[in-house]
Amino acid sequence: MTPLRVNKFAAVVTFGKTMMQNMNTLDRIVRAVLGIALVELAYFWLAGAWQIVAYLAGTVLVVTAAIRFCPLYRVLGIDTGHGAATRPGKAVLAAAWLLLIAVAVGGSYASGFFTRKLFIEDFNAMNNYYKQTLFLTGKNEREKAVANYESLLSAYKKFQDKYFVYRPHALKGDGQLTADLVRVAGMLSGVGALVRTGDLQQAHLDLEHVRPVFQDMFKRNGFSLLAVALVDFHDAMELMLDAANARDQGKLAALYPQVSEKLKAVEAEENDAEIQAIRKNLDGLVEAAKDPRTEQLPAKGEALKSSFVKVYLKRG
Repeated sequence: MTPLRVNKFAAVVTFGKTMMQNMNTLDRIVRAVLGIALVELAYFWLAGAWQIVAYLAGTVLVVTAAIRFCPLYRVLGIDTGHGAATRPGKAVLAAAWLLLIAVAVGGSYASGFFTRKLFIEDFNAMNNYYKQTLFLTGKNEREKAVANYESLLSAYKKFQDKYFVYRPHALKGDGQLTADLVRVAGMLSGVGALVRTGDLQQAHLDLEHVRPVFQDMFKRNGFSLLAVALVDFHDAMELMLDAANARDQGKLAALYPQVSEKLKAVEAEENDAEIQAIRKNLDGLVEAAKDPRTEQLPAKGEALKSSFVKVYLKRG
């Protein structure tokens, strides 16, 4: 082939490629960001049909951004890739790459962190009824035990139904989770007659068998029981922080026993210098609430929050 023909052939190929590209740089950036976000949404947050839809939509957006061609644009006669200002500067390209990296890396990290946290919060919401039922059956307080047991059954069904279908990232590889959820459901329903009309002490002993199942679930998925206790403490602590910001001395005093008990559960798992700092700041806040001068309460509350966040980000 002569040089002239080679040049003509190259020109035809270049022209063909150009005609197949129908989106500009801004269009591609938006598509890539939305596509990555949808894939992350599907992977970390969704289940069932919505997960499939998000995966497909995200993949289509990323692929069309990569090849610079949208078939739907061709059908509709849309072309954003030709005309003025289609070639971006280096600064724009650098900013686009930084944005894509931030969405991909930052979004994945944040999603992994928060889906893990939400799972623990869901567990604690259900587990509070379990702990109360266990405590009350041990104390032979039937009326209260029955009330908590009925709430436990309802809360556990909600928890079970959700995690039958949806798996947060931290539990995606747990092939035993479904079997454990079914096993616990059987244990809980099996003590119903004992709790309502039978031997409460036997019900208490039977309910004790539930705890090791959950402990094993957390351990094999990389959760520490400290993380569970920290989230449980956090929910109670937030009420104290609100009272501190409102300078409500009476509410701080009323809340302290409950919050202190939650912190004892944390201390039972681990009690190093950082967790001792949480205790020091919690007790310091309550002591400050006894002072007629209330202007120091918000700062004391902020110190408590800071010491908790330091521990939670490292071990929560």
